[in-house]
Amino acid sequence: MITYFQAIIIALVQGATELFPISSLGHSILIANLFGWHNLLRQESSDTSGFLTFLVVLHVATAIALIIFYRAEWVRIIRGFARSLTTHTLQGDSDAKLAWLLVAATIPAGLVGLVFEHSLRGQFAKPFFAIVFIIVNGLILINGDKVEQVRIQQRPRQRKASGHKNNAVSVSLTGRVITDHIGFGRAVLIGTAQIGALFAGISRSGITMIAGLRSGLNHQDSARFSFLLATPIILTAGLYRLPHVIGQSGEAIRGQALVGGLVAGITAYITVRYLDKYFQNRSLRPFGIYCIAVGIFMLLLGIWRGSFS
Repeated sequence: MITYFQAIIIALVQGATELFPISSLGHSILIANLFGWHNLLRQESSDTSGFLTFLVVLHVATAIALIIFYRAEWVRIIRGFARSLTTHTLQGDSDAKLAWLLVAATIPAGLVGLVFEHSLRGQFAKPFFAIVFIIVNGLILINGDKVEQVRIQQRPRQRKASGHKNNAVSVSLTGRVITDHIGFGRAVLIGTAQIGALFAGISRSGITMIAGLRSGLNHQDSARFSFLLATPIILTAGLYRLPHVIGQSGEAIRGQALVGGLVAGITAYITVRYLDKYFQNRSLRPFGIYCIAVGIFMLLLGIWRGSFS
């Protein structure tokens, strides 16, 4: 049984770390281990646990926050998708192309997650593996960001002249920039990279952003593509588990789930708003350093506590 205090803490972690490139699942496991919430760790891989039901609500709340923040973009994407079904062409329609790029990038992670998520979570959703993968995630962020930093700094900042204060204008520009740099083959590769996020400690947004940088996008456009791509994946994963919320496993924790969902949704909205501005002129390196530092600290703490014996 999850308490209201646990619900609020886990919701805060989920709402922030789902979007920060530092792994929400990895941090949920480490926070639970840090506070000694071993009952929650045991429930993490159970299909019928109340904790899993609680996590479903947090995921749906996070997806809703993303939809609200990028509502103007999602209206364009949906309209573009509908147009493509009638015109049967993507030529000259960046919104329609972006819609189909998101579909292509969603399929690999969606299919693999559907088949292997439960078994991978059962095997690797443990503190030691979460620590290892968070350190690996930090190395990926630093390495991938370093390779692209020189190219991005040398590229003319054309979009700076058009300004980014109006979110609707900047998002529209982002759609065109993304479709100029990413084709369907690259979208599938980016989607395939997300499979790494099935391992607790590897960040979905982090590896998607690195893939975007390598495709020629800057940090802000990579982040926006990552968040747009994360939305249907997070929402679908939540809706797929929705019967657990409605069924018997959700009866005992509906109050905690409601509070947690509200906290996670508000936190996610604040987080995406912050990151959208942060990546205008900053990099992934600080997040990489953070992951390595947290991983090493938790590893030493675990050894001192004898948690891995």
